[in-house]
Amino acid sequence: MKILFLFPYPLEQAPSQRFRFEQYFAALLKQGYSIDSQSFWGEYYWKVLYKKGNTLQKAWGLLNGFARRFKVLGRVSSADFVFIHRELTPLGPPIFEWLITKVFSKKVIFDFDDAIWLPNTSESNKIAGWLKWHSKTESICRWSWKVSAGNSYLAHYAKQFNDNVVINPTTIDTEHHHQVNKKTKPNNDPILIGWTGSHSTLPYLDMLWPVLEQLAKDEKFSFRVISNQPPLANYPWLEFLAWNKKTEIDDLAAMDIGVMPLTDDKWSKGKCGFKALQYMALEISTVASPVGVNTDIIKDGINGLMATNTEEWVFALKKLIKSTALRTQLSEEGRRTVENTYSVKANTKNFLELFGK
Repeated sequence: MKILFLFPYPLEQAPSQRFRFEQYFAALLKQGYSIDSQSFWGEYYWKVLYKKGNTLQKAWGLLNGFARRFKVLGRVSSADFVFIHRELTPLGPPIFEWLITKVFSKKVIFDFDDAIWLPNTSESNKIAGWLKWHSKTESICRWSWKVSAGNSYLAHYAKQFNDNVVINPTTIDTEHHHQVNKKTKPNNDPILIGWTGSHSTLPYLDMLWPVLEQLAKDEKFSFRVISNQPPLANYPWLEFLAWNKKTEIDDLAAMDIGVMPLTDDKWSKGKCGFKALQYMALEISTVASPVGVNTDIIKDGINGLMATNTEEWVFALKKLIKSTALRTQLSEEGRRTVENTYSVKANTKNFLELFGK
């Protein structure tokens, strides 16, 4: 049985792809499936896609991507299943999805982990925003054999158009990737609070800057941002690390406290809690906004803390800074939560069943 995976970005680059389906390739091969794959964006064009400017290169990359999609149609006929992550093209109507489902009559598993039916274009690519064709999410859901949704909010949307919807959470490989290897820190080192994410989620930090400004009046700490782009803020306690696949785990594991602020809106409710899961998997005590799936993942005071406004955020962070015992308690329970519910091992059977009857 052959599965053709089609997705936006090159393999091993985008968190959404790495933690939703790429880390299950080994399990699929073990079950006897063969795997074929293709991204829309080629390696070279992916590197400039979210940088400001580079308009001509982005245009060529877009044309190259459409050419790649036309080319891959020649491989569709030999596939038993076609797994589509998010969309086949970033702009325009779902022509390729229609061809694969209606002309080639293939069993399509449509996977998404954001509220992609809502407009949410990055600042660096605003010109393309009006060509996004967000309404195509509904059509792809209708045409698909199954829909793989990252949480119950996304599943509720998909169920309006397709009866065969499976909640397939974003998961962490706790056995081979996110392994706990905490190093003892010198007693005089300040607490390290941290956040990780891509350029598209950097705006969520805007609600945290006033919190950290207030916290800095009473407490000593460093605040680490790991991303593909630096934040615009500038503080003496702020450090930026460019995301690097080779050092990702060590860069995260050095944190004492991980934060996941979210605004309470429709787009944020579609988030799948990936940041919180990463922290918890590495036994980093976690503070998050009680929005969307975060309320399913985190039980306040048991495996993490919740904070809604500036006062609650300052209170939660102060508690964790002052209490090593509390940080240890929450981080150990957080790791257990991920292992039991949000790990590759716990979810492999669920993922493999996407390709069953």
